Amino acid sequence: MIALAFFATLINYLDRQALSVAAPVLRLQFHLSNEGYARILFAFMLAYTIMNGVSGLVIDRLGTRTGYALFVAWWSLCAMLHAFARGALSLGIFRFLLGIGESGNWPAAVKVVAEWFPIEERSIASGIFNSGSSAGAILAPPIIVFILLKWGWRSTFVAVGCLGFVWLAAWLRWYRVPVRTTQEVALPPNVPVWQVLRSRFVWSFTLSKIFMDPVWYFYTFWFPEYLHHSRHFDMASIGRYAWIPFFVAGLGSAGGGFIAKGLLNFGMSVTAARKSAVTIAALMMTMAIPAVLTESSALSIAFVSIAMAGYTAALANMLAMPADVFPAEAVASVYGIASMGSGFGGMIFMLLTGWLVDRYSYVPVFLLFGLIPLVCAFVLWTLMGPLEGHSHPGAQTFQTQG
Repeated sequence: MIALAFFATLINYLDRQALSVAAPVLRLQFHLSNEGYARILFAFMLAYTIMNGVSGLVIDRLGTRTGYALFVAWWSLCAMLHAFARGALSLGIFRFLLGIGESGNWPAAVKVVAEWFPIEERSIASGIFNSGSSAGAILAPPIIVFILLKWGWRSTFVAVGCLGFVWLAAWLRWYRVPVRTTQEVALPPNVPVWQVLRSRFVWSFTLSKIFMDPVWYFYTFWFPEYLHHSRHFDMASIGRYAWIPFFVAGLGSAGGGFIAKGLLNFGMSVTAARKSAVTIAALMMTMAIPAVLTESSALSIAFVSIAMAGYTAALANMLAMPADVFPAEAVASVYGIASMGSGFGGMIFMLLTGWLVDRYSYVPVFLLFGLIPLVCAFVLWTLMGPLEGHSHPGAQTFQTQG
């Protein structure tokens, strides 16, 4: 079951990375500045942000099997539509439509984890499925550069879009909901939205994601551009080397889960283990700062790799947090609502990135993304309450602001 979520996440990132890898060619063809490229990324983030608040509710209402299938089918079709782009406007519209569909992946995958895994295994399971994002980003540069150089950029979007429909057939064939206990069957099917929104956990978790997830969006959407413009890599070199940080990030996904499990086995509470693991990961992400200051391209890629591994280690633990507090029936809604924070943060920081690069350089951008994860850790320790006490499936009382 977790393998299906892993492959959905992998395909999600292949679709997402197709633009960033092909960006040097598309920017030249469509005459896009850094700010123009940032606006197209903003269109994706705008749809992604709005739908984050909706996708989880839809998935909780329809169920994991139907909800996940709906969103994967949508984003796969929209990825293929990119092949019909004729300029910045149409590319931005197709990017917006893609964002609507891709918003459903993480709420659905988090729900899979909540349905299938006990509390002590959730961070590892979350790390496994989320490593699909790294796997997709690893495969994207060589695959997309190969297709682009051989058949043109339009073919790349058609090819990656088709993969989603292959996954869809496997999902509908094999996914099933685990057998529930008598206690779980007796539960009401949905937690009221007002109760979710009043939760202290939800608003603090949302705030923390504003300062964490935009870091990954930066590396996902801008790293090939950084290699091209600041490190003077051609398309072939991007295909050879841009995958390396994402490979290391995949190791971080598993590592973050084992850090939390080790701390739990050592006797730490769930709250202390999760937050400590995120803090360790945030410190790793400060490696973005020397990455932009070194003259060596090899060292720069190495430092970025450590920073990206830090992000995925942090996310493995943050993905597990909603299921620590809420029952499985509500976790997709909780994660979707909280992910609106990452969307708003991504929108703001994407526009800021384009503005800074056009007017200054990548130096202030890397400084920014090296430091804001520490803000995320600060929010978790100071504003988020304890995770314990509400982790059992029958929990009906959640942390409120009072």
